[in-house]
Amino acid sequence: MRCPLLILLASLALVGCNGRSERAGGALLATNQQAPALSGSGEWLAVVSDRGGRPTVQLRRLSDGSVVSVPQLSRHQPHSSPSLSWNGRYLAAITQRGRGRLAVVTDRLNGRMHPLPLPGGRDPVQLSLAPDAQQIALQVTEQGRWRVELLDLSDLLEPDRPPGQSLSTPALTSEP
Repeated sequence: MRCPLLILLASLALVGCNGRSERAGGALLATNQQAPALSGSGEWLAVVSDRGGRPTVQLRRLSDGSVVSVPQLSRHQPHSSPSLSWNGRYLAAITQRGRGRLAVVTDRLNGRMHPLPLPGGRDPVQLSLAPDAQQIALQVTEQGRWRVELLDLSDLLEPDRPPGQSLSTPALTSEP
């Protein structure tokens, strides 16, 4: 009786030490992923994974574990620093264009990619998109110096608001 109990405990200990991580749904995530970004709604996860030797943004719907393609980014690898808006409509990332790096925001609803060129030879290093996609914070480097810049995207992108959040509209007034 004592031997089977020891075997059971040893088996459980070995299974518990396998080093794999699981998400709430139970599906295993790949181990070669980095730079995770979760949408505000918790429905989408963007990660950078190695595909064919090149860091590539991968977008996953967490409700069913499916990987959703982002064809607008396919020609501009390697990728880094993904960031998602509230509902995952907008995906921001840093891409490679020629010898330089470029911050881009992809609108998954209409399929457009919006490059965010930086003046003065500044290169983006890391970014963070506001949940409503109306601003983006960029860590940039210029001549060996680091700094953070905020860009207003309100003229470029529609807001990506949580469901049920109303737009602010002025109250109607009646004329006497």
